[in-house]
Amino acid sequence: MCGLCGVLGGGDHWTDGSKATKALKDRAIAATRRRERAYQVRLANAALKPLGLTVADWQGASFILSNGKGASDVIDHLGALWAAAEVMRGKPFDPLDAEFIGALSAANSNGASA
Repeated sequence: MCGLCGVLGGGDHWTDGSKATKALKDRAIAATRRRERAYQVRLANAALKPLGLTVADWQGASFILSNGKGASDVIDHLGALWAAAEVMRGKPFDPLDAEFIGALSAANSNGASA
């Protein structure tokens, strides 16, 4: 998809945040929409790191998923992240996989904060 379609494509998605989610203690640091998106990107990147993928905010309207080898994909919202990650990796992704959870735990214990 071209970049313009990525900007024009999506509407609001529940992962974009709401008054209810902003009230949660762990998300209280996200006082503005831009800070909320930055917080979401940090969390997503912590989860994507063991998979060799990264995500970045693009113009506050979409996200760009990259594999570090030149491939990238524009996704409308974080709800589409895991499906796009599976396509980019070329294999299924199980967030409950013991090896994946171990990699997340190791990253968290080594000071990689989200």
